[in-house]
Amino acid sequence: MKVFADKLPDALSSKLPPVVIVAGEEPLQHMEACDAVRAAAREHGIDEREILHVEANFAWGRLRESAASLSLFASRKLIELRLGNHNLGQEGAKALKEYAETPGARDNMLLVSMGKLDFRQQKSAWFQALDKLGLFVPVWPVDISRLGFWLRDRAARYNLSLDLDAARLLGERTEGNLLAADQELQKLALLVPPGSHIGPTQIGGGVEDSARYDVFTLADACLKGERSRASRIIHGLHGEGVEPPIVLWALTRELRTLLSLHQHLEQGQSFEHACKAQKPAIFDKRRPAYQQAIARLPVKRLHKLLLFSQRLDLAVKGSAALPPWEALHDLALTLAGGRGLLAELSSSYRPG
Repeated sequence: MKVFADKLPDALSSKLPPVVIVAGEEPLQHMEACDAVRAAAREHGIDEREILHVEANFAWGRLRESAASLSLFASRKLIELRLGNHNLGQEGAKALKEYAETPGARDNMLLVSMGKLDFRQQKSAWFQALDKLGLFVPVWPVDISRLGFWLRDRAARYNLSLDLDAARLLGERTEGNLLAADQELQKLALLVPPGSHIGPTQIGGGVEDSARYDVFTLADACLKGERSRASRIIHGLHGEGVEPPIVLWALTRELRTLLSLHQHLEQGQSFEHACKAQKPAIFDKRRPAYQQAIARLPVKRLHKLLLFSQRLDLAVKGSAALPPWEALHDLALTLAGGRGLLAELSSSYRPG
């Protein structure tokens, strides 16, 4: 059964499931979900814990042995299977399915900690077998549109009252890094009296810029038409030493996807069908962003941007006279609906 991270403590309070799968790549919520499982196990009298780290050449027989071995001090134990981003492979998938089908699977508690699970993996035999026994906790990054509200609610944990403008500013300075945001809230709780109201001034003056950027957040900002955010992310990527080809790859991929969507729509297909036809398919969560970009960027504009990205690729390789980061900034701004490219394909390019 699927349970989101914020509802997990309530789900664990009534009955302890024999299996909990925590999957995702957002570290703060992932860590807290696993902590909630451990705390619930202790509250139900499970004090013994065995940790299995899955690495290259992991012997999957260890899981079976751990489940079968009797504890000297208790009737049940918590088995933590830490997968990280390692691929299960056929042997691992078989071992987990066999574990779920073993009559004694309910005698212990299994916590499977792993990276992101896609829809295909959630349909696999091993996942379905474990899911029938217990809980599946998907851990998703907090969307930028919800981040301010999330931080405002989070501040209440530390007896702070954070107004929405302050929460949004904190979110902007720690974008994509919930651990950093939580640490800043903890620091604020130490510096001010309990119950203090925190406004933008305290955030602006006392919070370090801990934003963590990647090319995928840049692509999302461009698709959604968030020009100022796209500009900020480009500067952040530059400052963090990300190589220009990686940024160019992400932007060019979105240009080609948008052109492909236009082509399917021109053939009379529905937007939903056009999204499913992409390789990989565009999932429901991202479709509104693509729909915004399609409405904003006509085919002719996209072709010009793709031609410009080809010139930019030559510039990155040293074969064309374009300043790479300034040109990447203009490309991102234009994709987001701005007027970055004042001289898109002219021989004498000047960043605008």
